[in-house]
Amino acid sequence: MGYWLVKAVLTPILRLLFRPTVTGMENLPTSGAAILAGNHTTFLDNFMIPLVVPRRVTFLAKSDYFTGRGPKGWLMRQFFSGVGMIPIDRSGGKASEAALGTGLQVLLDGDLLGLYPEGTRSPDGRLYRGKTGVARMALEAGVPVIPVGLVGMADIQPGGGGIPKIAKVEVRIGKPLDFSRYVGMEGDRFVLRSITDEIMYELMVLSGQEYVDQYATKAKAALEEARSAARESLVSDAPAPTRRAS
Repeated sequence: MGYWLVKAVLTPILRLLFRPTVTGMENLPTSGAAILAGNHTTFLDNFMIPLVVPRRVTFLAKSDYFTGRGPKGWLMRQFFSGVGMIPIDRSGGKASEAALGTGLQVLLDGDLLGLYPEGTRSPDGRLYRGKTGVARMALEAGVPVIPVGLVGMADIQPGGGGIPKIAKVEVRIGKPLDFSRYVGMEGDRFVLRSITDEIMYELMVLSGQEYVDQYATKAKAALEEARSAARESLVSDAPAPTRRAS
């Protein structure tokens, strides 16, 4: 109920501000499980896809959104749960396995699962290398992957954050990708990489983004390191304060 209530409230607002146009709506299944794999440049992506998809879409979201304290933390938990997000721990290892299990359960229930194969928001608006979890889930659940290219979102929130700007958005829904030919091969890392790269290629075509064969997390770390070095350089180059003569 919370999902549909939040959607009913946000839909007219988002449509008024961003005037989204949709192509490929016929590629969405009217029933049955599927993975919606999208490119990820802003936090608002989590709202834009459910806005145009008639069925409920469940997203796996980082657990940080659900761990806030006090009244604000409670409101955030209620809101994110209401828009169909499930918290996951992205620290790797057993946490990644748990996240995989959570996503599989959504698919086994016959629902739509929203994923961003890049694993995190793009630091600069380009499309980065996908992680293979999306391929593994598709094979284990035996469901198609539907690529969803979001165009114009980076113009709304350059760098992924800050106050959103008003801009026109386009949602391009690609044809379902069937990987049933690889059933039983979910343990083969080469197969998983091949499937993931195929998904990312479709996202590149749909979104029109420049592709970077590097994980976004690594690019973010390099960018932050460069910023830290620049700040340290500014501090070291600053002239020392002079004392006034008494």
